[in-house]
Amino acid sequence: MSAGGFIAAHTAIARAPLVPEIALHLATEITPIWRATEEFLRENGIEPPFWAFAWPGGQALARSVLDGPDLRGTRVLDFAAGCGIAGIAAALRGAEVECAEVDALALEACRLNAALNGVALGTPEGDVVGSPRRWDLILAGDVCYEAPMTAHILPWLRAMAGAGAEVRLADPGRAYLPRDGLEALSVHRVPTSLELEDRTERVVTIARLLP
Repeated sequence: MSAGGFIAAHTAIARAPLVPEIALHLATEITPIWRATEEFLRENGIEPPFWAFAWPGGQALARSVLDGPDLRGTRVLDFAAGCGIAGIAAALRGAEVECAEVDALALEACRLNAALNGVALGTPEGDVVGSPRRWDLILAGDVCYEAPMTAHILPWLRAMAGAGAEVRLADPGRAYLPRDGLEALSVHRVPTSLELEDRTERVVTIARLLP
């Protein structure tokens, strides 16, 4: 089965509660897609299906982008994009957008979700960490959930801020978020599911990452 075929077979077109403007291929029954992906993983080397859910950080970023100023002429990176919700929001506001993911299935989900919403996204393959700055705005939703991940990405994101990019982190209270070098921009209350989180709502803070 192709990546696109797998996504179509195991998701339904739905809309995240905080961002009803954007249609996405999302899991509607969580356990079956996790089990299906475990089988697909063994056959194809694919990562777990984080792309099949609109996580609170991505929803908050998308909401803030849709409610914010026009982004025409702005180069945007949706970093660790998942389903691509924040990047799609930026594209709807006129930005030139790339969605970065190390998971090939997530990149395909971003492409399919972009097509659902009538926008185009770049989907560079591989890890963009270490790349020179080519974006004006970097959106990173819920990326500080593990110590190794945070240690890998945070120095590069700070370097991007130092090189002139605006870096926005959206975090719902994960343990490895840095405690300094952040400038809070907005706070969002995002409905969630007890199947994904330990509560029915996450309070997400969007902050500018300082160099």
